[in-house]
Amino acid sequence: MKKLKKNILLGKFSFLLFLTYFFFVNLSFPLTALENIKNGFIEIKILDKVSSKTNLLKLKIGEKLIFQNLSIRSLKCKNSEFDDSPEITAYIQVKDISNKDNNEVFVFNGWTFSSSPAINPFDHPVYDIWLTKCY
Repeated sequence: MKKLKKNILLGKFSFLLFLTYFFFVNLSFPLTALENIKNGFIEIKILDKVSSKTNLLKLKIGEKLIFQNLSIRSLKCKNSEFDDSPEITAYIQVKDISNKDNNEVFVFNGWTFSSSPAINPFDHPVYDIWLTKCY
């Protein structure tokens, strides 16, 4: 009977050790996935409305890129976890360098969505920006 109690205690301890290991492995997985996107890139397509030309730009997240009169910075991006209808979102800040008016800091400062750019539109007289990829 004493050996049976000893085996039950050893089994409970092993089970708790397994649960703790499983919990920490699953907890750390989303953080590593998030770090990969945090250190990744986004692709945006810029349409020049005057010349009707499009440019595909690749931005490193957190760094500033100068394109014509625009200063573009991406702070975050996220791919959806569902495969049936993928959604790509990115937080972008855009400044117009040619405009020296200090009252308006950003032309665009917010989240943009690849499937629905009209939800939070980028409004500029010369350029349109669309998000295409986040990796």
